[in-house]
Amino acid sequence: MPKFTLSVLVENKFGVLARVAGLFSARGFNIDSLAVSATDDASMSSMTVVVDADERTLEQIKKQLNKLIDVIKVIDLTKKHYIDRELVLINVKITDAAKEKIIGVVDSVGAHVLDVGKATVTIEETGDTNNVNALIELLRPFGITEVVRTGKIAIQTEGEKKEEKGNG
Repeated sequence: MPKFTLSVLVENKFGVLARVAGLFSARGFNIDSLAVSATDDASMSSMTVVVDADERTLEQIKKQLNKLIDVIKVIDLTKKHYIDRELVLINVKITDAAKEKIIGVVDSVGAHVLDVGKATVTIEETGDTNNVNALIELLRPFGITEVVRTGKIAIQTEGEKKEEKGNG
């Protein structure tokens, strides 16, 4: 099933996130990723919601979101120009023998080593979902002990998509 990226502008009020999430769960819609943040206007928040859905289900989701009182605007970014990013922190087992190889992998993709401990190395990567997934797969053979991801954030842009800029 395809993934759709929605940008939802909502009023910055108590309980809005719960109402939006409740709308999805009550109707059996699965949220693949959800990120919420304040905007430059303190009265509003921005939500980036990634859902697995077919076109018919997506239309239902958008209609249901637009019915919520606290929702200001819903934009389906999927077919628009947009840039997306995701942040991941990864702990990988480290040995003297593997240390240089791990650092080589990290350097080759432009990720960053944040911490080197006795048993693990902590790595940070910011990129589109494909870049994050690729790094995880490259590090998997070394022994990943923990992965923490933010989920996708996205912003609509005016111009042409540049390959290195994102999935949009």
